[in-house]
Amino acid sequence: MNKTDSKPLPQALSVALLLALGGLHALSFSIGPLPSWILPFYQITLLAIACSQIFSSRSVRQAFGRSYLFGLGHFGVGIYWLYISMHQYGGMPSWMAALGVLLLAAALAVFPALASAVWQKLRPEHDSDSWLPRLLLSAGWASCWALSEWLRGNLLTGFPWLNIGYSHAEGMFTGWAPVIGVYGLAWLSAFSAAVIAQFAASKDKNQSPSSAIGIGIAMVFGLIGISLPHIAWVQPHGAPFIARLVQGNIDQSAKFGPNMAEGIERYYELANLPAKSPEDAPRLIVLPETVIPVLQNRLETSFWLRWTELAQRHQANLVLGVPMDRGTVNGKLSYTNSALLISPDTQPQDILNSTASYYDKHHLVPFGEFIPTGFQWFVDMMRIPLGDFHRGALPQAPFQMAEGRVAPNICYEDVFGEEIIQAVQGSPGQEGATLLLNISNLGWFGDSWALSQHLQISRMRALETGRPMLRATNTGMTAAIDPRGRIRAVLPPLAPGVLDVEVQGTTGLTPYVKYGNWPFLIWASLILVIFAWRSRRQR
Repeated sequence: MNKTDSKPLPQALSVALLLALGGLHALSFSIGPLPSWILPFYQITLLAIACSQIFSSRSVRQAFGRSYLFGLGHFGVGIYWLYISMHQYGGMPSWMAALGVLLLAAALAVFPALASAVWQKLRPEHDSDSWLPRLLLSAGWASCWALSEWLRGNLLTGFPWLNIGYSHAEGMFTGWAPVIGVYGLAWLSAFSAAVIAQFAASKDKNQSPSSAIGIGIAMVFGLIGISLPHIAWVQPHGAPFIARLVQGNIDQSAKFGPNMAEGIERYYELANLPAKSPEDAPRLIVLPETVIPVLQNRLETSFWLRWTELAQRHQANLVLGVPMDRGTVNGKLSYTNSALLISPDTQPQDILNSTASYYDKHHLVPFGEFIPTGFQWFVDMMRIPLGDFHRGALPQAPFQMAEGRVAPNICYEDVFGEEIIQAVQGSPGQEGATLLLNISNLGWFGDSWALSQHLQISRMRALETGRPMLRATNTGMTAAIDPRGRIRAVLPPLAPGVLDVEVQGTTGLTPYVKYGNWPFLIWASLILVIFAWRSRRQR
């Protein structure tokens, strides 16, 4: 497809089309607006239509602008739920909250825009009609896009939310997840969209046969992806057991207010529900993030005695979210966002003295959990409680239980697959986790797409690691996910309840757990080097 082949759309129509495509593309990341099976096909189709506009660009500036508009629509719609947290629960004026979402979307849109600009800069002056240069054109764009996703997930604190790979938690590319991870899936998705765009643009020209080769290669990737799940990367570990996941549905406005005791009591009652039969008795009971919204040593011994007695009564391990006091550092109180393990042998004094087992959150959320330099005013305006946590170490030892080794992660930590795999890899003298556990409080975001978007992310972590993932959340989505990323059971959001589900850990390491993102980074970078070298030769 030559740069001068396509008749351009009127500018206003092109702007509206790209913004609309980006906004519709944001539907690809959450189950609900669309059924889960259609998400990968829908995502690739929308991106392919956007590609057809980007590929017809006549300059680096035009490629940047078109991709930027697509990204602006994509992020503006995809993270709209931040408005709820800032306005409804943070007390920020509606105009300021809307502006905040728009500014963040505008900043995030720079990443796909840079990807297209770099690709446009590197592409040859005139596109060849032969199959190899046309294939490199698509592969080069896929590498630029996927590397920009990786950069967005790692620059500063990283924000990999809405990575296009998350649309493929099921579908023809899903089997690649344990091999190349979500960034590799992003490459496959971008490549497929690019070859479809090229084929559609060349259907009335002599270039169709050469463009069809790219379609064929994408289909081969898909067929391999369908076959890969037949490889047993992992094996069952231990006997199946019952886990109880508790969802209290405490409104965020009440969670830290004067009536917080009522919310804690609701969680206690749900956790303490009797099993239907001795065979159905839970061995693991999980409550969400900061279900106890008070530093653990600010509570009386009698408070923790009730919880230790609950674990003893059920003969179960209890995991719950609580901020932990870590003493003073440079004269300032230090505390962590933690997951606390209460076993049947744990005593109240173990909790008060911080000698019980716990996991401290490592990847903190800007503004919500740590204050970037110069933004104290923003945290004060949002009235965020406990807004400056201490960062936990990485990696941390999983919780040791009779049923297996459980690796907790808190809130959006499971967005960072390269960090999650460290708990599965293990360390010298320490075996890796057999089960992943996410505890979250998405009450900040109301009844929004954030809940189901996060569920898709957890599915991807299960696929990458070959480990089951349990999710206990305050408002949703509380779910059990098997090692193949399939949702075994899920509670309806915004309703209190418990989910008793059978789960079995796994051992063994997938290629992604062994090698992380390195295979993807080498592959994408090598293609980009070849693309740039060949383009330079043609020039």
